[in-house]
Amino acid sequence: MRERAFQVLGSEVVDAAFLDLFAGTGAVGLEALSRGAARAVFVEEHSAAARLVRRNITQFVEAHTKTKVLCLSALAAIGRMARAGDHFDIAWADPPFPIWQAGAEALAAAFTQGVIRPEGIACLECPERADVGDLPEGLTVERELGGGASRLLILSWSEAH
Repeated sequence: MRERAFQVLGSEVVDAAFLDLFAGTGAVGLEALSRGAARAVFVEEHSAAARLVRRNITQFVEAHTKTKVLCLSALAAIGRMARAGDHFDIAWADPPFPIWQAGAEALAAAFTQGVIRPEGIACLECPERADVGDLPEGLTVERELGGGASRLLILSWSEAH
């Protein structure tokens, strides 16, 4: 799924500021960096997983690459980044499936607080059978990629909201 998604994102990733929400191991943000993203911020609220992300960064990323790991909830991290004036071109949310809606809410918050640029791209991993008809107002599904037990929604933001 991740491979297909990055093929779809294509050149959008090159030189992009990339936000990896619910980072887990950091695999998605690391993939973005390997495909030419200029920088990546990894958000993971569980301290053991955040330590793993840091360890993976040191193993797979050149020292001069701009990365940051925030051990906060997605919403708290978005608030902090908004106050700091941090902006991203692409954001990816891969929350645990039982709370996949938290990923949609985090992406909507990131758009409304200016953390994702208005013309930015948001990606949300969710269960294959998730009812995505109740996405937060303003999020529009541009494309869906399915595969197995999960699917990826590529989302944009409607300025009217």
